[in-house]
Amino acid sequence: MLNPKTIVLAALLALIAFSCQTEVDEDIIRHQILDNGETIRQAFANGDLAMIRSVHHPDVIKALGYQDIQKGREEVMQGIEGTLGAFTLEFVENEVENLLIQQDLVIEQTKFSIRGTPKDGGDSFVFSGRTMVTYVRYADSPTGWATIREIIQPATD
Repeated sequence: MLNPKTIVLAALLALIAFSCQTEVDEDIIRHQILDNGETIRQAFANGDLAMIRSVHHPDVIKALGYQDIQKGREEVMQGIEGTLGAFTLEFVENEVENLLIQQDLVIEQTKFSIRGTPKDGGDSFVFSGRTMVTYVRYADSPTGWATIREIIQPATD
């Protein structure tokens, strides 16, 4: 028969090991998501439609405004192609405010500013706001993660 102190000690060690593993996993995921965001911003800056497509889940839904909802990767990509055909984009601010990590799902809340420069000439502008992006693990993405939901809230200052 096992000593009750041995059982309690084993249970405590297992709990500590599980807790440490969860923190390590969350730290790894946090770095993966931050790297994924850098990949996305770089792809937009480079006009790399193939990379942008690869980090969007086929079932993605984006709410770009109250009346502007795009459903599915094909519709999202049509909008992005139109935007990148007309403008060069540069992220001038990207402040991740919060990450909620739940195993294979991450919700990121970020304040951002994007400088848009018309390709046919004209003055640049800066669009700022806040976005909430939901990522899921996705094996077909080069980063291992894909956007599946996104809501953009324009700044109103």
